[in-house]
Amino acid sequence: MSDDPTPAGLGGFDMNALLQQAQQMQEQMMSAQQELADTTVSGTVGDGLVSVSVNGIGELVGVRIRKDSFDPADTEDLEDLIVAAYRDAKSQVEELASEKLGPLSGAAGEMFGAPGPDGPDTAAGGLPPGF
Repeated sequence: MSDDPTPAGLGGFDMNALLQQAQQMQEQMMSAQQELADTTVSGTVGDGLVSVSVNGIGELVGVRIRKDSFDPADTEDLEDLIVAAYRDAKSQVEELASEKLGPLSGAAGEMFGAPGPDGPDTAAGGLPPGF
């Protein structure tokens, strides 16, 4: 029998610690995703002629059109403004999601061997320490 306390001689790699860290990251990711889903942002165009509300997962949840600001017979401009307002709100959602989820997804990738923001770890071949 060997006196090496590490399982299978993995050089100090602790699988339980890795699994615990992964579970914590999953919980953080789920919490951040729920926070996003509960968030609503507004996109506005035409100096407030059209505003839309989009939740944090990109679903359109409301449209406001300033009363008496459009000719009901000419809807083309209104249609374009609605699309533009949605795009404005959607870009805000994407930025918010990047802020909330970006650090978590990057850390998860690094933990499981994907290159980090500074590129691959060539010393370890992109694997967690101990491999």
